[in-house]
Amino acid sequence: MSTSTSTAPPVVDPHPAVNPQYALPELPVVKGADPERVPIDAFRLAVAKQVAEIWDVEVEKVFAGVDTGKKGADLAVAIPRFKKGKPDEWAKKVLEAFKPNTAISKVENEGAFLLFTINKETFTYHMLRTINLASRAARNNPTSKTLHYGTTDEGQGKHMLIDFSSPNIAKPFHAGHLRSTIIGAVISNLHEAMGWKVTRLNYLGDWGTQYGMLSVGFDRYGSEEELVRDPIQHLFKVYVRINQDKSDETERFNKGEITDAESTVHAAAKRVFKAMEDGDEKALAQWRRFRELSIEKLKETYAKLNIHFDVYWGESQVSKESMQRAIEICEAKGLTCEDRGALLVDLTKYKMDKAIIRKADGTTIYLTRDLGGAYDKWNTYHFDKHIYVVQAAQSLHFRQLYKTLELMGEEFAGRFEHVSFGMVTGMSTRRGTVVFLDDILEEATETMHEQMRSNEAKYAQVEDPETTSAVIGSTAVKIQDLSGKRINDYAFDMRRCTSFEGDFGPFIQYSHVRLCSVQRKNPNVPVPVSVDEIDVSLLDHPKVHEIIYHLALYPTAVRNAFQYNEPSTIVTWCFRISHLVGSAWETIKVAGAEEESAKARLFLYITTRDVLANAMKLLSLTPIERM
Repeated sequence: MSTSTSTAPPVVDPHPAVNPQYALPELPVVKGADPERVPIDAFRLAVAKQVAEIWDVEVEKVFAGVDTGKKGADLAVAIPRFKKGKPDEWAKKVLEAFKPNTAISKVENEGAFLLFTINKETFTYHMLRTINLASRAARNNPTSKTLHYGTTDEGQGKHMLIDFSSPNIAKPFHAGHLRSTIIGAVISNLHEAMGWKVTRLNYLGDWGTQYGMLSVGFDRYGSEEELVRDPIQHLFKVYVRINQDKSDETERFNKGEITDAESTVHAAAKRVFKAMEDGDEKALAQWRRFRELSIEKLKETYAKLNIHFDVYWGESQVSKESMQRAIEICEAKGLTCEDRGALLVDLTKYKMDKAIIRKADGTTIYLTRDLGGAYDKWNTYHFDKHIYVVQAAQSLHFRQLYKTLELMGEEFAGRFEHVSFGMVTGMSTRRGTVVFLDDILEEATETMHEQMRSNEAKYAQVEDPETTSAVIGSTAVKIQDLSGKRINDYAFDMRRCTSFEGDFGPFIQYSHVRLCSVQRKNPNVPVPVSVDEIDVSLLDHPKVHEIIYHLALYPTAVRNAFQYNEPSTIVTWCFRISHLVGSAWETIKVAGAEEESAKARLFLYITTRDVLANAMKLLSLTPIERM
């Protein structure tokens, strides 16, 4: 281990000597295996080496087929995956030739499977050692995203641009934007955990005829005082009122009570937006002010969710040149057709219908801005991957976008991915139907505060109960969203999501608090710095092995969540480790145990706490220590 200097933090030696008692057998080097960072890979390699030699099969292939969590065994191999014929005959060869070692203690046969038992003591030692070293290294290098247990630097040198949240200025931050925000934040964190550089971009809906409507509405109903106090809510109220005026005028126009169409709100809004598109400074100045005030308010809301963005962009900032370029390329390549003065990209032969890229009055539309925006972003970021996190209902739009970019011959056309998600229903509070996310977070915070106050003794120990209840409240909202597969719809339920009973957000926070309390409640137990300061044999208990084994599966959970852009994988892991800790709590006690046992158990709980905290941070949660 290097020593501390005045200019750099101490660095933990990543390869300190292993206790000879727990030295692993010589292992083969296999692509995809990472025994230094992922200890269970070492035990899978130990199985693969013996089976490959006995069956005369490539060790790489066997390693890929050594499964975790199957048939109730530590590790399992499905015989038919590698050998034809009667499984029991191939199993017999392994049973007869198998040699126990410090990694694998025995093998059994059950039907078509070989079931291997890990040497529990060696496994526990290597798991605790790896997690402890990673935690110490991460603490010494707090800005690193890839030193924590379960991370990797394999994405180093790659850049991912992710577009998520994307609310509309002056409209409610609705459930779809909330889902996009929460899911996008986790996908961003997962990519960073895999070593990618990530740029988080919030592509605001800040352009279009609706802003002409908003301008007309503000001139009629706006209040400077209310605009400054709460811009989004005030502009939304203005927008609702002017749209009601538009509906009333439409009805009167149809009845013949209004004969001059150019005098209507709709016509005035179109004129304002046309002026905005033409660069009229008066029209743009008002719009720019609405936008800037709204962004500042949005930043406050994102802070409550522990989510940030690197770039606030938007439809308005797509360059005219890029949009015109896209239109010209589409026309030059014969991709377009006209309909009542509008220009469309014809994608019917690809079963995607026709899509407007220029309206009859010459103004742009979503697809035009996305085509131009893709080119602008490519020139700015030169990304290896660009993810859009948008509701599944928009799938056709993104298929049209990607196909058009491909047909245009853009060099970056194959680098896009639409991560879709299902709908949310029932977003309401005690006050009625929710319009703004702030209403949801406020009620969740109040509910958590009420629950905390019900235990006066614990409440008195919390330094900042208001902030703590806000963190638990946002955790409750996020975990209800992230618990199921992202593509599934779900019904929002404030009562259930803020419950401390069952698999909800507060339960995960409570489990972390519980793990933090072990050290506080046992101040006389020496805190081991490394695994070599404890007697691992004293952790020989089935409940300990369940915890250790689930910790071993964490890197796989992170990798799977990354590969499939599926945050629920991490949530499921968190719930499982929380249940395992709860099950062991009364059996594997620190208080009252003999000192060496107490030290070993304390080290186990601290190690588990570190991994749970890392998993929570991947989910953009803030782990708390008291509640």
